[in-house]
Amino acid sequence: MAPEITKSPVYNIEQVRTSIHSREISAAHLAEEYFARIDAENSSVNAYLSVSRERAMEQTSRIDAMAAAGTALPALAGVPIAIKDVLVVQGSPATAGSKILEGYQPPYDATVVQRLDAAGAVLLGKLNCDEFAMGSSNENSAYGPVRNPRALDRVPGGSSGGSAAAVAAGMALATLGTDTGGSIRQPASFCGVVGVLPTYGRVSRYGLIAFASSLDRIGPITSTVRDAATILEVIAGYDPLDATSSLEPVPDYAAELEKPITGLKIGVPAEYFAEGLDPEVRAAVEGAIDKLRSEGAIVCPISLPHTRYAVPAYYVLATAEASSNLARFDGVRYGYRSPDSTTLTAMYRKSRDCGFGAEVKRRILLGTYALSAGYYDAYYKKAQQVRTLLTQDFLKAFNEVDAIVTPVAPTPAFKIGEKADDPMAMYLADIYTVTASLAGICGISVPCGVSSEGLPIGAQILGKHFDEGMVFRMGNALERLTPAG
Repeated sequence: MAPEITKSPVYNIEQVRTSIHSREISAAHLAEEYFARIDAENSSVNAYLSVSRERAMEQTSRIDAMAAAGTALPALAGVPIAIKDVLVVQGSPATAGSKILEGYQPPYDATVVQRLDAAGAVLLGKLNCDEFAMGSSNENSAYGPVRNPRALDRVPGGSSGGSAAAVAAGMALATLGTDTGGSIRQPASFCGVVGVLPTYGRVSRYGLIAFASSLDRIGPITSTVRDAATILEVIAGYDPLDATSSLEPVPDYAAELEKPITGLKIGVPAEYFAEGLDPEVRAAVEGAIDKLRSEGAIVCPISLPHTRYAVPAYYVLATAEASSNLARFDGVRYGYRSPDSTTLTAMYRKSRDCGFGAEVKRRILLGTYALSAGYYDAYYKKAQQVRTLLTQDFLKAFNEVDAIVTPVAPTPAFKIGEKADDPMAMYLADIYTVTASLAGICGISVPCGVSSEGLPIGAQILGKHFDEGMVFRMGNALERLTPAG
């Protein structure tokens, strides 16, 4: 077992807000405490790509002045937060983990960043990720792999590995990640923290560097379910700058946490507990289901019969959308441009060849093939039909149950390099998360145990569209019943 990072003092959002309001601590002091932690640990974990000390100090000055004046503090006053580097922040580097965006600094803030800023959060910096959010291990960043703070020879999960690792290592109180096929839930499970997949349209994607636009979602990663609920309430809601954002009202998630789960029905799909699931993961998730049953929940066996088609359908649709979205990175508009080209066509080719990594090239080729004349009906259209069947599976199940509980990933965190030469094995790491992504429903990963090697294991709780309150309610109950690993 490789060494792990020593845990730092743990804060939660309410403690920070209360302590700053009573002036027991200052926002500036707290931010400096986190920057010191980043200075000490980031060389081991590689979670941060850049820090924004100047902006952070401006934000802490504003919060400390409000506390000194006795003004009511906003929801995230003084809370140190970091952002996955696929979200744009005005004046900060935005690389998406890729060389092709090296040197690019956006002139505006993403909507989620604007909302965090308005709520008093303190932005510490930008976090490492798989290149353009393509990966299940965070080994595909052009700026080196992120290491799991719970075992430094293991991956943190991907593609929001930097976001999960930063929380687990105490280098941020909370972070934002993005989830296209499991990229918040799986790293949260591997690192022993909480990760939320909001319903598609619940959170604005304005300012997100797109991977697959019909699947990409932004969500919080935190140490507790309550903190995740607080942050989602801040960033959720309609945004006129994103035509896909929903007008659905945002509930009071904190109030949902307090409700009991007695009498609620939990669906357990047989397809998620079949061959290939690690015995220790199975035992931990089944233990989580038993704990929820002990609190009065009713456990119901269910079936999601089209689950076995989810991974191939996901990789056809996601790569098709990626091949379109990444066409804009050509050496002309953003970042890197090949310096030794003599013609326009050569400049395009060399810039993309040198700027993109192997996994991104693989997915662009797969997606372009799936969309090409003669193959569109056989692959892309068929995958869209499978997506409809998967969604119908969930809608039918949610007519019978209030939530569904499954594993997050088939195994605990694997070793760095263990699956690097086997893309299919890597893609199957998403087997329990891509279904919810394709169906557009919400979910959460909550720690539920540890393996015999001390590696965290998460349980996935899924809810119907815009029912994040139910997901938080179940997650909070499970968290209360599960001792910290």
